[in-house]
Amino acid sequence: MRVALLDDYQGVALRHGDWTKVEGATVVPFRDHVHDEDELASRLADFDAVLRIRERTEFPRSLLARLPRLKLILATGIRNKDSIDLAAARELGITVCSTEALQRETVELTWGLILLLFRGLPREMASLRAGGWQLGVGRRLTGKTLGIVGFGTMGIPVSRVALAFEMKVIAWSPNLTAERTEPHGVQAVSREQLFSQADAITLHLPLSDRSRGLVNATDIGRMKRDAVLVNTSRAPLVDQDALIAALRDGRIGGLGVDVYESEPLAADHPFRLLQNVVATPHIGYVTQENYDLFYGQSVENLQAYIAGKPMRVIN
Repeated sequence: MRVALLDDYQGVALRHGDWTKVEGATVVPFRDHVHDEDELASRLADFDAVLRIRERTEFPRSLLARLPRLKLILATGIRNKDSIDLAAARELGITVCSTEALQRETVELTWGLILLLFRGLPREMASLRAGGWQLGVGRRLTGKTLGIVGFGTMGIPVSRVALAFEMKVIAWSPNLTAERTEPHGVQAVSREQLFSQADAITLHLPLSDRSRGLVNATDIGRMKRDAVLVNTSRAPLVDQDALIAALRDGRIGGLGVDVYESEPLAADHPFRLLQNVVATPHIGYVTQENYDLFYGQSVENLQAYIAGKPMRVIN
């Protein structure tokens, strides 16, 4: 069996999973990302199985239909239905197995981005490295207001950290009620109140037809001039053109971002160039512990499939 390990950006796929346990399998890692479907179909034509990390590579029906040899997709994480055509996979006899995922990693990165923005740390660190000294005056978190859009698996633990910093925490999402937020010491507010009152706004919603473009130009226009927006969820939640325009014009304080409409991010993208943007390369879930889980359970899934007893099947 030939197995392709896709989008192994850091070259660590063979280290985080013990692929030697799988007898008779040839495992081939690829460190680059392929956007073009024709090129991807050509690359995968001779493989029986592919492993993908989260949603880095999508598998629509059009691609799956061009891979007659493919019999197994080793997906990772809990969100796969929007980026793998599970119905097509089932019709074509392709088994899709997934893994568990650790959720708090992204919460930690969210707070890293908030702290970097509030204290102006990237600029200060760059100055020190270049031989300089203090350049700006940062802001503290205590007493400020955090606005959370989406109060669930991610939003709730994010709020706990904010309360530890003695921040006021407000939250909004389309169906959010005070009954859900008040036990956590968080105030449910209107959409207008959240975007106009918060000093920092962080997004924690899954992407769907309903949430796509949810944060629009009007919302961004309501933000305080020194307020920051943090997005570690999904890029299409926000109107990207309106966001970039606000950042360029200095109408908001800054952006902390880990997710993009097209990844890897283009070399000339404004988020790489704007001084009021702190950008990370989609590393919210990228930790040693999560990779051990992704690759380790994928090895188990591959062994089980070869033994004729597939496990963690999602289609």
